[in-house]
Amino acid sequence: MSEIPTPSLSLSARLEPLLFVAPGPVTNAQLASALEVPVRAVDAALTELETYYTQTGRALRLQRLHGRVQLTTAPEVGGLIERFLGLEASARLSQAALEVLAIVAYRRPITRPQVDAIRGVNSDGALKSLLSKGLVQEVGRSSSPGRPILYSITPEFLQHFGLGSLGDLPPLEGDVPEENNEAELSTPEAEPPDVPR
Repeated sequence: MSEIPTPSLSLSARLEPLLFVAPGPVTNAQLASALEVPVRAVDAALTELETYYTQTGRALRLQRLHGRVQLTTAPEVGGLIERFLGLEASARLSQAALEVLAIVAYRRPITRPQVDAIRGVNSDGALKSLLSKGLVQEVGRSSSPGRPILYSITPEFLQHFGLGSLGDLPPLEGDVPEENNEAELSTPEAEPPDVPR
């Protein structure tokens, strides 16, 4: 395969088309490998690209989740895109689904029995609805008796609520700092499956 020269393009400019054509979220290491540059150079270029999008009022955003990054549109243009593509407005979530989604988002990874215990009612239907909408995903199994399924949020959750990363969630009173939450997400049991999109 012949190499295409790109000397006049900055690293952030070369990252942008890779993010554009990626079928889903990618790791910084994947980007670094494709561009044959160090991962720390990709980190810096992504920060530069993110700053450019926000400071210049662009309708694109970088979304980060589980150590992966994806190019997405800003939530403010969601209605415009739906109208242009002829899509129906996003289905509204029921109160029960919103409660379950909030619990999963803040206490990830979590089992259904743990969600039920927090809500005080069975959450099976709401959880199934969130799974079918792609807002929640299975991320492994708990080591507790019966090895119940662990659930966490998805990149689609971030898109649905216009969040760039898990750090954008509003803090809860007495919540664990985000650094600990990120460490929790990196445990093998809670790592999201690599599913082709």
